[in-house]
Amino acid sequence: MSSGGGVSGEASVPEEWLVKGVSLSGGPATDLHIKDGVIAGAGQDLAAPGARVLDADGLLALPGLVDLHTHLREPGREDAETVETGTRAAALGGYTAVHAMANTEPVADTAGVVEQVWRLGQQAGYCDVRPVGAVTVGLGGRQLAELGAMADSAAAVRVFSDDGNCVADPLLMRRALEYVKAFDGVIAQHAQEPRLTEGAQLNEGEVASRLGLPGWPAAAEEAIIARDCLLAAHVGSRLHVCHVSTAGSVEIIRWAKSKGWQVTAEVTPHHLLLTDDLAVGYDPVFKVNPPLRTQADIDALRQGLADGTIDCVATDHAPHPVEAKETEWAVAANGMTGLETALRVVQLAMVDTGLLDWAGVANRMSVRPAEIGRLQGHGTPLEPGALANLILYDPKAPKEAVDPAAHASKSRNSPFAGMALPGRVYATFLRGAATVFDGKVTR
Repeated sequence: MSSGGGVSGEASVPEEWLVKGVSLSGGPATDLHIKDGVIAGAGQDLAAPGARVLDADGLLALPGLVDLHTHLREPGREDAETVETGTRAAALGGYTAVHAMANTEPVADTAGVVEQVWRLGQQAGYCDVRPVGAVTVGLGGRQLAELGAMADSAAAVRVFSDDGNCVADPLLMRRALEYVKAFDGVIAQHAQEPRLTEGAQLNEGEVASRLGLPGWPAAAEEAIIARDCLLAAHVGSRLHVCHVSTAGSVEIIRWAKSKGWQVTAEVTPHHLLLTDDLAVGYDPVFKVNPPLRTQADIDALRQGLADGTIDCVATDHAPHPVEAKETEWAVAANGMTGLETALRVVQLAMVDTGLLDWAGVANRMSVRPAEIGRLQGHGTPLEPGALANLILYDPKAPKEAVDPAAHASKSRNSPFAGMALPGRVYATFLRGAATVFDGKVTR
């Protein structure tokens, strides 16, 4: 039933489910038996007396989505987001795990702060929260942070990033890449040459010139990516490139991968769909770093995601309070929300255009980000014995306009406001417990 399925059983969420007639990542319809937090069975005409039965005709089952790049703002900026509100938003978007970026206040550059964020995620219970540790103390770009202590902490940090700032010093970047080899970590770089982007406001090009805004050249991103690919190859370490935004970046990453180097990359939903033309009205909701680029860049990013040059989609969910965005362009904060719309945008940009099938979406939004983040129990095949981290998605749901006021995030800075997007997340299961059901959080 393409309207979203039906359910029978008790009103409370039990531990046992029988999902009937669901399509696994776009494959033939089958049944899933979920019990005690795992997938207990998969096949035709399953029976599970006492289980809550969900008629999933017309729905897809995908492994729970994993985001490598989420700003949850807590501690310090609870006016924009908290771990609880951010993970509620994540669950509504189909996520069962998110990586929380380090640019909090205080910065997540010590074991104490990353453990605090990790525990807040456990308390909220909507999805697993894996903190990202800062590469440098205070994101200052001068001294390495306590990488080993964060890796050894209860949060078991494996991804490190100064996102929002580039690790511009090549020697410091080399040392960071060398350091994380000891525990199979990865440095996730915000690729932005600072000298080339001083005062930059919008993609360098025709639109910026027409609007009189200082340009952010593609070369500022591409130069850092090229440098860091060479450094990663030199020391034999893992590099992950955050929010790739230019056609040239895709080509550099493709070249690095052809060498067999340990380089991975992500692209955001907004860079797959939106161009710098949207800035003509000076609406700061479209201000982001890296900036929205051109249609030629979008085409290259989509092709890179389709052919695996770009490994995954990451939201770069960046909530801001109203006063930080509803102001003049030059002083407005960079960033957009994205957790609750990401899968729908990917359907529009990649699936409905024929560039990816649903198995490909599962790979790019769950399997690969879980592998890159060294995250256990997520991004695994939906088969007996696997943890029941999965979502049910209705790809044929009528298109609905995005209404940020209805979002669970504390912030409203969605660039997709008013845009009609396909699809609907019907249910999200975290270790067999429904965190979202019929498109609503369960508590």
